[in-house]
Amino acid sequence: MSLWKRGNTWWSFFYIDGVRHQASTGTSNKRQAEQIEQKFKADANARRYQLVQYDPHLTVGNLIVRFITDAPAKSHHLFQFKTLLPFFGDTLVLRLNRNMAHEYRLWRKRQKPVCDATVNRALSVLRHVLFWAVDESLIQSNPMTRVPLVRERRLKRPVMSLAEEDRMLPVLLEYLRRIVIAALDTGMRRGEILKQRWEDIDLSRKLLSVTRSKTAEGESREIPLTKRLFNLLMEQRQNSGIVFTYNGGPISWIRKGWLGGIKRAGLRHFRFHDLRHTFNTRLMEAGVIQDVRMALMGHSAGSRVHSIYTHVEMPVKCEAIARLEKWVQQQSQGGQHASETADAPSVEPVQGPQAVEEEVPG
Repeated sequence: MSLWKRGNTWWSFFYIDGVRHQASTGTSNKRQAEQIEQKFKADANARRYQLVQYDPHLTVGNLIVRFITDAPAKSHHLFQFKTLLPFFGDTLVLRLNRNMAHEYRLWRKRQKPVCDATVNRALSVLRHVLFWAVDESLIQSNPMTRVPLVRERRLKRPVMSLAEEDRMLPVLLEYLRRIVIAALDTGMRRGEILKQRWEDIDLSRKLLSVTRSKTAEGESREIPLTKRLFNLLMEQRQNSGIVFTYNGGPISWIRKGWLGGIKRAGLRHFRFHDLRHTFNTRLMEAGVIQDVRMALMGHSAGSRVHSIYTHVEMPVKCEAIARLEKWVQQQSQGGQHASETADAPSVEPVQGPQAVEEEVPG
């Protein structure tokens, strides 16, 4: 018998694989104590074989709180939780199903006109949290595993012309003008630019190493500097610290200044991320092949065959940036360039890894 009475309370003592387990049943009734002890033994045996012991009363809201506390929750996770919690917050995790994802999509569209891609991002975050719960043995399986996401329509991305660039740069504040030039001449993401440090810029070699990127492919990639960006950095040269600052401090939000600049310049709507697309498009029109563009921008090669073996040497990157500067100069000359290119021989492609020229959507 493994029940022993201490004072007025029954205690349970038993062994599993030579390990002693003891716990108080919290009752003076022996029959209840025997039932509680059976539960103790069942739970201990389940842990022995790594069986999931889940809480049937766990809600999505409580699960998200645990995810924020214990998991490395990122900023985009926190942003999507604002729209997920009002709908799923009080729902039991065990009651989640595919139909609720469809109901959530309809609910979002009734609240505010949103595209399917926006709802897909939110459902992807919820699915990520549920996969984390499975890994942490909080639930047995992910009920959102096979939820189909609506196919997203390809949107036309605007490309900023040189004329629009010339209209916008003069009306920007100095700190934002430097950031926009960096985006146009390097194709870096907004977060990469705002986190760039002086320690990772080699002005003697005219080379920039990306300090921090949202993708593994973009981490520590090297980008040759254009003459314009090189001269701009030389004016503000420092030995350490954040490169792009405002009043000596780091910058975390530029949306207000960006939209104000668009309005003052009288331009059509542009997202800041469209500057990255502009950089890629200009490289493409300058004759730079896809593999070189992907190396400069830190794009993942996806499922392309032998993509993990592709390596672009630094001279090829430098030649690509030189072609970009030459293309910008020729486009700025306008009609003169058009007449010259009619008689000029075709431009040789940048020497480097050969690849089929194809645009990867997204």
